[in-house]
Amino acid sequence: MIPDEVTAYLHEHIPLSRHLGARLLSHEGGTLQLGAPLEPNLNHRGTAFGGSLSALAILSGWTLLHLELRARSIPCRLVIQRSALDFEAPVDGDFTAVARLPEPRVWERFLATLARHDRARVTVAGAVACASGAGGTHQGTYVALRGAGP
Repeated sequence: MIPDEVTAYLHEHIPLSRHLGARLLSHEGGTLQLGAPLEPNLNHRGTAFGGSLSALAILSGWTLLHLELRARSIPCRLVIQRSALDFEAPVDGDFTAVARLPEPRVWERFLATLARHDRARVTVAGAVACASGAGGTHQGTYVALRGAGP
């Protein structure tokens, strides 16, 4: 899927992504980057609302897994089980969230468990940032349920 198609999919199936202004910027080499504008995500201090940062970080991990499993023709329902965002600095501009697949050994174990038990969990690391620097780091644990819809 091209970035505009992925963005349209997210906006249709996860309406919050539309409200955030989320859009796919890149997906290659086991890494995915989403972007969002600051304005609809402002807090009372003129910086990005922490909930928006957290939502985009979770969405980046979900989208990465969704696309990677889809590329392997593995239909799954993905849900977030645990999310932790460590805020490092205020985000004062349009921002991004990056998610990276775990190391190959962990990813292969996840795929094997999913094939064997129709259910598996995996932790995806990521970060949020803006032009002025890092906003924080994210760890999300997602559960895949094989055979279920989006």
